[in-house]
Amino acid sequence: MNPEALLRELRQELSDGGLHGCFLVRDLHTGDELGLEPDTQLPAASLVKIPLALATAERIRRGELDGATALDVRPGRITTPGPTGVSRFRHPARIAIDDLLYLSTSVSDGSAADALFDLTPPARVAAVLDDLGLRGFAVRHDTRELSDTPTERFAAAQAHLAHALAIDAGTSGRGHRLPQLDTTRANTGSARAYVDLLQALWTPSAIHPEVAGRVRELMGNNLIRHRLTPDFSSDATTWSSKTGTLLNLRHEVGVVEHADGQAFAVAALTESLVPASAQPGADALMAQVARSLRDHLRQL
Repeated sequence: MNPEALLRELRQELSDGGLHGCFLVRDLHTGDELGLEPDTQLPAASLVKIPLALATAERIRRGELDGATALDVRPGRITTPGPTGVSRFRHPARIAIDDLLYLSTSVSDGSAADALFDLTPPARVAAVLDDLGLRGFAVRHDTRELSDTPTERFAAAQAHLAHALAIDAGTSGRGHRLPQLDTTRANTGSARAYVDLLQALWTPSAIHPEVAGRVRELMGNNLIRHRLTPDFSSDATTWSSKTGTLLNLRHEVGVVEHADGQAFAVAALTESLVPASAQPGADALMAQVARSLRDHLRQL
């Protein structure tokens, strides 16, 4: 199938499945790529924790931070489904910066991420990205806002109402009544921006090799593996990734490395048009689309 026909087919599959998707897959050795709306800016949700990890690891390398320094971290005490780690703790904890990096990136712990944002505020994270020549991101706030959405205001049986608001309250210019979904106020990024970041982490770039290696290790230890992992993980591949989930947003970006030496950066950023919190079919569909793009490039 030629690329144009494949993209038409994948767009139709996404539409039939109630998803709007922005995808990009790039061969990290040849630079060949294929995608759907790869330059569209979307709220990043927890994907912002990758730039946060990069900036924190870079500051540790420079000696501005000591990874062994232990911080007193407040408990999140969050009881709604979703948040992980310290975000669900009931009592304060004393945790080293290096371990907060693991919790923030590999476990997607929002409270751990906010402890790191307290050390390296969003504007400074954005400056690190800019210094490294990484464009297409906006880092405007920490992750506390991600746990203050309509989901927390509705009973569990009414979660669909929060998703309906997320779907219906946007504007044609990607503004939104919910600040977390408004691209002029939220942390944002495009599929291309994240693929560029992945390429800089996996191939020689302005990122120091020690820092790149640390972020790759954290993404390789990602514990959230229900979305793209089933289509990219096997005995003959290594899949390293980070997910992002917020209301009707379902994202995942990562790198699949094959035993034969091929490696592909994958970015799948999606918005569901179905007002429901549990949508395993959407996760499977976005993985299927991402894999189809990878399979096409792998056959070139």
